[in-house]
Parts: sequence; C-alpha cells; structure tokens
Amino acid sequence: MGKQTASVTPAGLLIALGIIYGDIGTSPLYVYNAIIGTRVVTDTLIIGTLSLILWTLTLQTTLKYVTMVLRADNRGEGGTFSLYALVRRRKKWLVLPAMIGGASLLADGIITPPISITSAVEGLKVLPQLRGMHTDTIVIIVLAILTLFFFTQQFGTGSIGVWFGPIMFVWFSMLAVLGVIHVFDDLSIFRALSPYYAIDFLRNYPHGFWLLGAVFLCTTGAEALYSDLGHCGRQNIRVSWVFVKIALLLNYFGQGASLMAHYNGKEITDAFRAETGIHAFYDLMPHWFIIPGVLIATIAAIIASQAMIAGAFTLISEAMRLNLWPRLKINYPSEERGQLFIPFMNLFMFAGCAFVVLYFRESSKMEAAYGLAIIVTMIMTTLLFANYLVLHRVKSVFIYIFLIGYLIIEFAYLVALLDKFMHGGYITLIIGAGMFVVMYVWFRSRKIKNRYVEFVRLEHYLPLLQELSNDMTVNKYSTHLVYLTSANNPHEIEHKIMYSILNRKPKRADIYWFVHVDTRDDPYTCEYEVSTIIPNEVIRVEFRLGFRMQPRINLMFRKVVEEMVANKEVNITSRYESLQRNNVVGDFQFVVMEKFLSQDNELPFFERVIMRLYFLIKRVSLSEEKGFGLDQSNVFIEKFPLIVAPISNLKLKRIYTDEE
Repeated sequence: MGKQTASVTPAGLLIALGIIYGDIGTSPLYVYNAIIGTRVVTDTLIIGTLSLILWTLTLQTTLKYVTMVLRADNRGEGGTFSLYALVRRRKKWLVLPAMIGGASLLADGIITPPISITSAVEGLKVLPQLRGMHTDTIVIIVLAILTLFFFTQQFGTGSIGVWFGPIMFVWFSMLAVLGVIHVFDDLSIFRALSPYYAIDFLRNYPHGFWLLGAVFLCTTGAEALYSDLGHCGRQNIRVSWVFVKIALLLNYFGQGASLMAHYNGKEITDAFRAETGIHAFYDLMPHWFIIPGVLIATIAAIIASQAMIAGAFTLISEAMRLNLWPRLKINYPSEERGQLFIPFMNLFMFAGCAFVVLYFRESSKMEAAYGLAIIVTMIMTTLLFANYLVLHRVKSVFIYIFLIGYLIIEFAYLVALLDKFMHGGYITLIIGAGMFVVMYVWFRSRKIKNRYVEFVRLEHYLPLLQELSNDMTVNKYSTHLVYLTSANNPHEIEHKIMYSILNRKPKRADIYWFVHVDTRDDPYTCEYEVSTIIPNEVIRVEFRLGFRMQPRINLMFRKVVEEMVANKEVNITSRYESLQRNNVVGDFQFVVMEKFLSQDNELPFFERVIMRLYFLIKRVSLSEEKGFGLDQSNVFIEKFPLIVAPISNLKLKRIYTDEE
C-alpha cells in the first residue's frame, strides 16, 4: 500500500489529512486551556509557552518524525512494531522497548477519544445561554457519541472514509482562518518565534518547567505520523505536514494574542470560568459560529478517534503475528487493505473510554492523564530508531547526537508529565502497564516453553512412518494427516509430534504433512515452499507470511495442494480401493497439539507465575485452530502435558513388609 501512494498526489494528500493528523490536529482544543489552568494570564506566560509549542512541534514532530523517523519504513509500513521488525535481529533486548512502546500507544488510544470529543462538546458552554449547562449533560452527550462510535466500528469506514480528508481540510482551514483573524489582537505575539523566550520562560517563570507537561500536549499525535505511514506514503505525509503545521501554529498564535488582549492580568479561577465561559479555542469564534464550530470540532475529534482505534487494531494484529499478544478474532469489514476489526479490543477500548469519561468528567481533568503514555512511546521509538541508524551504518557521532539529544528532551517532558501522576496520570500508566504485562507474559512464556521443546531428526523416523503407513493391522486414522510444526529446520520435527503419531494411539495415514508458519519481518510477504521428503508419503510445507498477513492456513494449504496436484507432485486420491477407482479425493485431518501445564514441574517462582498467567490469558484468547484459520470440522485437538522443568529430586522410599 505504501508504494501505491509513495508519490505526492492530491488523493494521497487528502488521505493523509483524513487519517494521520486527527490527534495532533485536535490539540488546539485543549492545549492552551491546560496551560492557563488557574493561573494569572501574563505576557510572559503566553509568549513563553507559545515559543515552547512552536519549538516542540519543530523538534519533535518536524525534525524527529517527519524528517528522520519516516525514513525507517518497512516496505512502506511504519509504527513501533514495524520498526522493531527491522531491528529485532540486532539485539534481543530490543523486544522490551517495542513492547513498552506498543503498550503505551494502546493506552494513548484509550485516552484520546474521551479528551478530544469532550473538549469539542464543551464548546457549547461558551454560549451565554448554555453557560450554566451541567457537567452531567456533557458526559451523557460524550458517552452517547462514544457508544455510537464504537458500535459502528464493526461495519468499517469504507463508505464514509472518503469524507475524512475533505472534513479535516475544512477543520485545518478553519484553524488557520480563526488564528489569522486574532493574531492582530496583539501583534507582539510574534516575539514567540524566538527560542529565547522559551528558554527564558523555563529559567525564570515560577514552576515554568512543570508546564512542559501541558505544552507537550501539542505534539501527542506525532507518533501517528509514523504509525500510519503505510496508508499514505512518506512524501504525502511530509508535504501535507507543511499545511497542517502552518494551520496549527496560526491557531496557537491567534489563541495567544486573544488571551493577551482580553484576559491580561486576570486570574483564571473556577468562578471566573463559570462567569465568563473562557475557552482559549472557542473564544476565537464569533457567537453565531459557535454551534457550527462545535459540530465541526466534534466531527474532527471523532475522525481523530477513528484513526487511533484503527491504529490500535493494526498494532494488536502486528503484535499477534510477532507472538507478542494472544491470538484474538479478527474480522475484515471491507475489502480495503489494512482495514480490520477486533471485537474483543473494540469492547475493551470502549469500556476504557467510558471509564475515563465517567471518572474525570471534564476535559481539564483528563489532561492530567494525557501525554504520559505517548512520551513513553516516543522514548522507545528513539531507542529503536537509534539501532536502525546503526544497522544502516550512519556515523557514530550522528547517532549519539540524535540519541543523547532526544533522550534529554523527552526525559524532560517525562519528568514534567510525572508531576500530573497523582492527578490522573496514574490511570494511563496502569492501563499501559496492564498491556505490557500481557505482552511480556505471552513473550516470556514462549521463551520458557521453547527452552524445553525437544526436536528430533526427522530422517530417523522416516522408516517408522513408512512402515506404519503400510501396516494394514493398524486402523487407518486418515488419508492425509496434517500437523502444525514450530521447527524452523526442515530436517527436524518436535518429539511430541512423533510421539503423537507412533506412541499414543498409532495414527496410520497414507500421506503425512508437516506445516510450518514462519513470520517474516516484511509486512506483506505471502509465499510458500514445499519439501517432498518421501514422494506421496511425507511432505513438509513452509508458509512465509509477513507480520501483517492473516494466517488463513486452511485456505492457503488447500491452494498449495491444488497447485501440487496440478503439477503432478502428489496424488491425493483416496487409497481405499472402491474410492480410488472413482477418483474420490481422500480426507484431510489436522491435528492440533494443545498444551496444559503439568503438575510435574519444578519451576523457579518467577517462571511459575509467568506460566500461570500465560494459561490464564490463554483461556480468553483464540484457540490454536481458530488462530490459524483452520476448519474445525476436520481438526482434532490432542492435549498433552507441558513439562518444562521436570521434578528431578523426588524422595520416595520403599517400605518392605515382614512377609517379604
């Protein structure tokens, strides 16, 4: 998809506006409200923070993401896990920043819809006749919008998605026009163009450093620029960002000039807010435009939320392919590539968003929880991208300048944002920590299991398989017996599979198939390789699938068999004489090995906790056969005990009786 939109086109630019900039584009709704808080409005406060906004957008969004990080595209795809897929073979520990970044981005996806939509709807309070509107009314309206929003996710955005770009173009144009009108309220606002005022503010304004947490909200959507790279292409993002950044800065400058002109020297208390209905963004609008403005802002907030939810679905899908998340059911509401729907995550995120709205109730209180998750993601992206630069042989001096420079900047924002921890920031960190625990348990448990998986040489068992296949004293289990194997080496097979075929209840078949799925770093790889070990008796099929490809093994395996039959590589006709005479195709039986944790284990405490959590999570995840897209009518589930650490020191004493 990235290649289709690699060149700059009007359609590509519109798609970029509609998909990528929703989060960062709705920031003017709440950034300056968070900055002024309950403070006295002064020239120093407004110009200092405006200068910080300008240079934050320049350093974080323009320089880091648009100029540098967008270069790290994985066959046109971007995002935390795409970047991890590019560098994971360099250092094993890089899985940790990938998991932390992914978990934080998911947490951000839960806070973005509530704060964006609530900030938009609260604009109604600016109207004198609605100034006394109760908070409960706002909460009900926001919950109604969120309920409808999440309910419609299952149908996809195919029919209305074409309108996202034009609507966001209207939104950004409106931001620019409102800003241009009000910069003339106080032209001294342009002093903020100098970084001197940003530095002076941090040095001399009382507690100025801690306001970095509020300033940071202006760039919270920067990570989305990279995550949605595959939808638009690098050049479309870079060109459209010029328009978006100008519109955002004009609006921020307009808000700053308006605040200096109308509220200079005034303390913004709760009583003052209730009396005047002060709102840094909506104060730019004439009263007759408030209702249309609220409507446009709400639609823009919904589009921003849509981009975050779609990004969360894609992130979870990638995590599943990379074995960093339990398998979940995925639906495809439209034929559009990359559009998917995960029912469990949709329900989970709706519950999270509803909780945030009910817990905080006002956007000003949600601001305390916003930003913490995304700064953590940005720090993780910095670490991963530095390793990407190493792989591409960039000079060490430039790598260290990038790494040290951005770690200093981002840790400064992190420290400032931690000031909000007790005021609601802990909510975001709890959500992110929960997501990380799920990822870590799933990843770590696989490592523990793999440590004790016993592989054997397949060639040692081939004579036995041939004898069993021709042993008429054993009842035939199936014409074609198919096992899923995790052995990367085509000459090896899990001992448990051989045990299942030969030792449990011997499973005689005419042809034994061993199917292996290899997840590739390229997102859309979809190819296979066949190894005919013994013609018409033992065959191995290896599927190589990109981390964004759904493993529909049932359909893919059928396609492989059809092609092999057409090439006369295999005879799938039933071996029963009556059926063979009539060219009836033999039956196919898949065997899925389902593990359960044996009591005969002697694991260290930490690993015991990991494995118990793994099996607890496994209960709510998709079963193996559903996860691999197998047709359950021809799947047999065979349970076997998982013994990863056998008890080695069992003290058992025999007692002899007198008769003996």
